[in-house]
Amino acid sequence: MKTIIKTESAPGAIGTYSQAVKVKNTVYLSGQIPLDPNTMEVVGGSFEEQAEQVFKNLVAVCEAADGSINDMVKVNIFMTDLANFGTVNEVMSRYFKEPYPARAAIGVAQLPKNVDIEIDGIMELPSVD
Repeated sequence: MKTIIKTESAPGAIGTYSQAVKVKNTVYLSGQIPLDPNTMEVVGGSFEEQAEQVFKNLVAVCEAADGSINDMVKVNIFMTDLANFGTVNEVMSRYFKEPYPARAAIGVAQLPKNVDIEIDGIMELPSVD
């Protein structure tokens, strides 16, 4: 059985997908881009501002699923310019503590709404027995 995760604290889906889907203790988070959840507009002009908003959106979805960003076990980071890799590491260090999740950083030609970064991932919630 799957549970759909939805929160007003993160941008609503702009297509045929859910913010996240929970199956047992595993939560599959859809990609988050740097949208302000209140305006649904892309935030900031700098890559760092965009990355910061993406992580804020991920935090909101994780919390809506009764977890925390530190419960994420796999993170996929899509960037239009891999030269921003160092900035991603810096921003990510503000949100994650060790042990860090597994991660991939992928260079792509384009992302929705012409943003510079999108992140999705998988979260494993602690068992409650």
